[in-house]
Amino acid sequence: MTDQDPSTPTPPSANAAAEAEALKRYWRANVTIMTVLLAIWAIVGLGCGILFADRLNAYQLGGYPLGFWFAQQGSIMAFVLIILVYCILLNRLDNKHHRELEKIKQAGGAA
Repeated sequence: MTDQDPSTPTPPSANAAAEAEALKRYWRANVTIMTVLLAIWAIVGLGCGILFADRLNAYQLGGYPLGFWFAQQGSIMAFVLIILVYCILLNRLDNKHHRELEKIKQAGGAA
């Protein structure tokens, strides 16, 4: 147990600027991934299922018009795939960010 008061702010580390930059890069990449995946979801869900349904209904998939299929099943399947892709991409991003922070901490310890 430490005697340090929890309300006392901890002093910034020697590499606080490098850590802050790494955190900015992490969040920028995270927001980019979310934006791209949400745009894909909007295109599939709203675009293919509603806006372009009349044009897509000229084609059949499994005996059903393609626009109907997207509205009923395709957007849900796309959403589940987007969740999977998001998990995979964020796991990779988290691992990359963790490795970057470890390098920064090791560089600060060596100095």
